[in-house]
Amino acid sequence: MQKLNPIARQPKRRNYDVIIVGGAMIGASVAWFLSANADFNGSILVVEQDPSYRNSGTAHTNSCVRQQFFNEINVKISQYAVEFIRDFAGRIGDPEAPEIPLHSFGYMYLAANDHFAQVLQDSQRLQAACGAGTRILRPDALAQAFPFYHLDDIVLGSHNPVDEGYFDGNTMFDWWRRKARQNGIEYVTNQVVSMSRARGKVTAVTLASGEVLGVGHVVNASGTRAAVTASMAGIAVPIEPRKRYTYVFEAEKPLPCDLPLTVDPSGVHVRTDGMYYMAGSPPMGDDLAVEYDDFAQDHSLWEEKVWPAIANRIPQFEAIRVINSWAGNYAYNTLDQNAVVGPHPEVSNFIFVNGFSGHGFQQAPAMGRGVMELLTYGEFRGLDLTPFAFQRIIDGEPFLEKAVI
Repeated sequence: MQKLNPIARQPKRRNYDVIIVGGAMIGASVAWFLSANADFNGSILVVEQDPSYRNSGTAHTNSCVRQQFFNEINVKISQYAVEFIRDFAGRIGDPEAPEIPLHSFGYMYLAANDHFAQVLQDSQRLQAACGAGTRILRPDALAQAFPFYHLDDIVLGSHNPVDEGYFDGNTMFDWWRRKARQNGIEYVTNQVVSMSRARGKVTAVTLASGEVLGVGHVVNASGTRAAVTASMAGIAVPIEPRKRYTYVFEAEKPLPCDLPLTVDPSGVHVRTDGMYYMAGSPPMGDDLAVEYDDFAQDHSLWEEKVWPAIANRIPQFEAIRVINSWAGNYAYNTLDQNAVVGPHPEVSNFIFVNGFSGHGFQQAPAMGRGVMELLTYGEFRGLDLTPFAFQRIIDGEPFLEKAVI
């Protein structure tokens, strides 16, 4: 791959057609899609305060993709992601680009009550209508297909073994970022600290290094800091950091097959991770906002919640050993756990691409393409992303996504 020059701190220009605030997975997707579209010829600046990305959601992702969503548009977004993953080398347009494998062990949602069982059955019908391979399994069928589960409290399971599982999202991110720069997108290691507004538009962006830059459009790709960036334009958005914990462990008695990403009624989820296993969980007690840089572990969570839930659901995992763990933060949309995408109705050149609530990696291809379409053509052309418009926040009308882990 062509070697790139170091990223500067100061921008080269004083005016840009597009300034993307945030250069992690979502910002990189928007930048690459714009740079790869011959119909867009404007100037673009990506402002990223931490080029190591160590405190970004991108650095703490579990990099999974699934079609088991409650809303049709989210199913289609993930289906587009699978198309993009499977043809990544062709779409990126570089003979050195790698293939990105998709390990399709599927998701397994387990329902312990009739209410959630009905949600899963309703969702399965919607997913099937979209072409997904989701199937509903009653306890006897679950026990036959997955005899390692303890099922005494389970009403049914929902499993899709087709195009659901793990993919190497970090390779996708790295190539998007590199190819965007090769295509002429300018990156700076800096921070947006304020914005100026006039006549319903953001007119200028000020950087921490002092430069004041004229701007045609601002794209908010700030992840968990989306509300901070929006506030600079005088906009409030209900997105906040919510902590999630991840554990990689080895089992004394490994399973004889891949473990689907099993979403237990306790809120704990666990899946195959190569020769090991990966588990995740929200915190114990209330799921509250945390500081943007809070990645501290809660070591009691494993002993008191995660391990007991895993051992209960899969008795063969009674003897397991943690070999790695970390905490990361969701960019959590408190209104409805769905993305916010598109322009603000009163600040027309401020574009949101935020609030993915843990779905950012799998939704990044569709979101990058959609924002590119807005900026190039003034409309969505591939997938209609208007259900994610900001107006629902103003109106207080949630577009609820129930399938959130």
